[in-house]
Amino acid sequence: MRRFLPDQFTLLLLATVALASLLPVTGAAAGWFAIATKCAIALLFFLQGARLSRQVVLGGLLHWRLHLAILATTFGIFPLLGFGIAHLLPFELPDGMLAGILFIAVLPSTVQSSIAFTSMAGGNVPAAICAATASNIVGMFATPLLIGIMLTAGGHGGFSFDALYQILLQLLVPFIVGQLLMPWIGGWVRGHKKILSPVDRGSILMVVYLAFSTAVAEGLWLQLSLADLGELVVINAFMLAVVLTLTMFGSRALGFTRADEIAIVFCGSKKSLASGVPMAGAIFAGQSVGAIVLPLMLFHQMQLMICAVIAQHYARSALKPVKT
Repeated sequence: MRRFLPDQFTLLLLATVALASLLPVTGAAAGWFAIATKCAIALLFFLQGARLSRQVVLGGLLHWRLHLAILATTFGIFPLLGFGIAHLLPFELPDGMLAGILFIAVLPSTVQSSIAFTSMAGGNVPAAICAATASNIVGMFATPLLIGIMLTAGGHGGFSFDALYQILLQLLVPFIVGQLLMPWIGGWVRGHKKILSPVDRGSILMVVYLAFSTAVAEGLWLQLSLADLGELVVINAFMLAVVLTLTMFGSRALGFTRADEIAIVFCGSKKSLASGVPMAGAIFAGQSVGAIVLPLMLFHQMQLMICAVIAQHYARSALKPVKT
């Protein structure tokens, strides 16, 4: 039963939301906290760039069919699914949560958990590293463009070049700088994961605290009901189930090996909280970002629980003797 329990990071997220609900940061303090948060996110992506070995990137790029399948799922199938759900719902969700559903659909894949689950299940780890990283780089351009198209089609706004600029400045530039410095600092960064782990988690917690502080000040918890949250869980579960099914059986139909199938399943079905939360702040500036990232936080925990079960199933099935 432990695999169905919230992980430590999810508990920290819940504690952060509770803190923002009871003691939100406002006024001048919020302005200074926002600056500190942007610096922390920039440091996070700088370290991601410094960690990634170029040998892994070059080796993984050779497997173009696998990467194409993952990118097509992340930025093709997922957005179409999210857009269809948003316009065919038999019930109404608050605008912020509806935008949050669309936002989940256009986000890039996770990096750490995709690699971890691929490794646990016995999949193609080098390809997963490259694919998840490529998804995040492509997502810096694709996510604001796709969400702009989807919101415009739904009559809720449009594409903002300023949002794209802010995302590239805050996420892509530090990543590139990290990659340039990787030959000198990459070994040290990879060798001190435990020391640098608080940077990864702490930066995300800072963004969540700031987003929910603003949302609470605007009356978030007065606008949402338990029924809204229940409907959100059902929508997230449906999206995750559809994509997991398509990636699993679609990769088999396309003739991928078992190891590649595992990488496609875990990289194609994930959505990144680390990239999504700061992107939301840039794309939805001036709106209730807390309500928009709430669906993503729920999806984050659901994908961890479900993918943990699937990874264990893959690992067990690999140990079974093959019938002749």
